Amino acid sequence: MRRPLRHGFTTGACAAAAARGAALMLRDRRLVATVELTLPAGLTATFPLHGQRFDERTAACCVVKDAGDDPDVTNGCEVWAEVRLENGDSPLEGGGLPPSFPIIITGGTGIGRVTKPGLAVAVGEWAINPVPRRMITAAVLEVFPDHGSRITNHGVTPHVTISIPDGEERARRTLNARLGIVGGLSILGTTGVVTPVSHRAWTDTIDAALGVALAAGCQRVVASTGRSSEQVAEKMLSLPEEAFILMGDHVGHLAAACARRGVRELVVAAQFAKLIKIACGHPQTHAAVVALDLAMLAEWGRASGLDAALIERLEWAHTARELYLELGPHHPLVALVAARAIDRLQEWAPGVCCGVLLAGYTGEPAVTFGELFGARKP
Repeated sequence: MRRPLRHGFTTGACAAAAARGAALMLRDRRLVATVELTLPAGLTATFPLHGQRFDERTAACCVVKDAGDDPDVTNGCEVWAEVRLENGDSPLEGGGLPPSFPIIITGGTGIGRVTKPGLAVAVGEWAINPVPRRMITAAVLEVFPDHGSRITNHGVTPHVTISIPDGEERARRTLNARLGIVGGLSILGTTGVVTPVSHRAWTDTIDAALGVALAAGCQRVVASTGRSSEQVAEKMLSLPEEAFILMGDHVGHLAAACARRGVRELVVAAQFAKLIKIACGHPQTHAAVVALDLAMLAEWGRASGLDAALIERLEWAHTARELYLELGPHHPLVALVAARAIDRLQEWAPGVCCGVLLAGYTGEPAVTFGELFGARKP
């Protein structure tokens, strides 16, 4: 019997736990081995601390991120928090702090900065999302309350710096740069908990990329199932880089998000096998979720009156790639699959004009389908 998959914790939860540990050391003038933190998901978790150090005005420690059984680029990274006490006349306090964030939170080594609009954090700010900011704030103010504290009553404000020593290197294995987050990782998480082998990281990234595209004024979004298809689309379509979104297998989520957020035009770039799955009505196209059913091609071909010899060939086909290389991109069956895929996209993205860009397997030019490209239905 297979054991249940183990949950983990977000970078936001780790940052808040490290900040709480540093604040406790600064207040009590003693080392702290672990801290408890109540997460937005409603559960209380215990976090071991590492690298603890403190003096009269500064304390720091880290939490080693445990992503559980989720394959995560940040698993095992050290999320550091340094808490220091700033005098009331510190320039960091300059224009006054919003009531929801009565402490100063900045990024350090390995934390990215936002360079494009459309994300949850404004351009120029550290890539520490709102929920993690609230978690860090609450964790520190439980130790140094903003009312009745011997510290804040004397004009001293806690200043928290979050860092990940190897964050810049790890960020190269993410889509951060594409989203406009440069120099490191983001501090993320809305629940504090990482669900193992979930799609949340992918769909969150898709949502963020869509926000960036809209903020950049993109009227047409090009969503690709893989990097090969995307590279073909980038060469064929003269659009700003923000218009291109790598959606992976999450076509249904992407299409619904486009409709919800008012995207005008959606192009899905994919190879033939993925296009068949979309045409079959599968909003998630990963092989572990849905198998490729080539028998549907034979049914569609028969219903469309295609040649009987071709129908027999379809019934014996082993792979979509094999068929595509044999038929070529301009065969009526390929156009039929594209038309059915566009119909499914329109169902998932009502009000959005949808088209398909079919990328080949051997570097041949792509073919476009749909009224979006001036083509009529077959």
